[in-house]
Amino acid sequence: MSDETSSMDVERTPVERLDKEYVFGTWSYQSEVDPTEIVGAEGVRFRDAHGNEWIDFSGQLMCSNLGHSADTVADAMAEQAREGAYYAPGFATEARAKLGEKLAEVTPGDLSKTFFSTSGTEAVEAAIKIARMYTGKQKIVSRYRSYHGATYGSISVTGDPRRLKAEPGIPGTIKAPDPYAYGSTMDPMESLEYIDEMLMLEGDTVAAVLVEPIVGSNGILVPPDEYLPRLKKIAHDHDALLICDEVMSGFGRTGEWFGSDVFDVTPDIMTMAKGLSGAYAPLGATIVTPEIADYFEDEMFCHGHTYAGHPVACAAGLAAIETYQEEGIIEHAKEVGDYLGDRLEELAEEHPSVGDTRGIGLFRGIELTRDPDERVPFGSREDKISKGTTVVDEVSAAAADGGVYVANMINTLIIAPPLTITESDIDEAVAVLDDALEVSDAAMDR
Repeated sequence: MSDETSSMDVERTPVERLDKEYVFGTWSYQSEVDPTEIVGAEGVRFRDAHGNEWIDFSGQLMCSNLGHSADTVADAMAEQAREGAYYAPGFATEARAKLGEKLAEVTPGDLSKTFFSTSGTEAVEAAIKIARMYTGKQKIVSRYRSYHGATYGSISVTGDPRRLKAEPGIPGTIKAPDPYAYGSTMDPMESLEYIDEMLMLEGDTVAAVLVEPIVGSNGILVPPDEYLPRLKKIAHDHDALLICDEVMSGFGRTGEWFGSDVFDVTPDIMTMAKGLSGAYAPLGATIVTPEIADYFEDEMFCHGHTYAGHPVACAAGLAAIETYQEEGIIEHAKEVGDYLGDRLEELAEEHPSVGDTRGIGLFRGIELTRDPDERVPFGSREDKISKGTTVVDEVSAAAADGGVYVANMINTLIIAPPLTITESDIDEAVAVLDDALEVSDAAMDR
């Protein structure tokens, strides 16, 4: 990072002033929004208009899987825009058709037919509607430590406290416990038996169980190996579908194509976005099994968007998947992901405020604590919808001052860098985190 004063302490640029005045900051009290103008990026680094540069240790919002120099994706988008930027969804385009074929190739098992949208939340909305139409049932069981999106259906199935500001949500949503070994009173596998009993007590009214195979922004929660296979069996035993939300865990983030691959499970419906285009274009997708696809041959698929299968976005998605394949990026992510995990464990040994490190591949979390024996968190769930800053925010700010951007959610630092990151980049970022964690160490006695 530059030695210059950070952008928070200097006069705003014209762009920052305009943005502050005319654009809503997301998930924020607007009085606390102070946007920073970004002027460029390359590889795993980005820089602002004040001369500061950061290692992107969270892949922006855990989505820049290809980093900031994927020229093949940018070129594919530009070529498609010149050939034809938009056609109505009723027309076929080469980019959309080939991307559908490619997703059937790289997704688990026999998942085969896709609806394309523009975001992860839209992908989840489609999954909810498909499950309800296919089963003829209404209820969706999801979990408390989850995030599935911001639109009304997706925020309703979200457990994250940000849903509270949007309630009442859509009817028929039920929350279940999570596989959270560090911070829950319930063992991860016990939580499965709870879900089994929930489905039994709800009778034959549940259309689907919706989960992130590895929970993302609510703590990077990796379940036991047997959790997801057992959950699929429980859902099917009660004639419910299993929906896996792979918006954050997909496209190499875990060192496998998808989080479901880590557990050798094929869901009935899978949602994806973020890494689908490497964040080069807004693109979401909802893919289903042949059985579900066949149902809609003679039943109306009653869903759609103006920009469903947008040609430029689909060109980005196709080029992104080809880049993952041709450049061995997912294999690289697995290798450096193991290295990242080892380095974070070293941090945990040096800092008493690190209560837990967990994750897989380049999908890692550092949970902070006031008391490692009692597992007392610095932050609480309410912090997500409250004003002010927390100790965890202060740690992220200290990392930013040192030249490392790291997102945090509630009580966890989320480490999800571009999959192209190198071991030397990781070493540089971990050295900065080592210094930043002194902030939380010092705050343990507050």
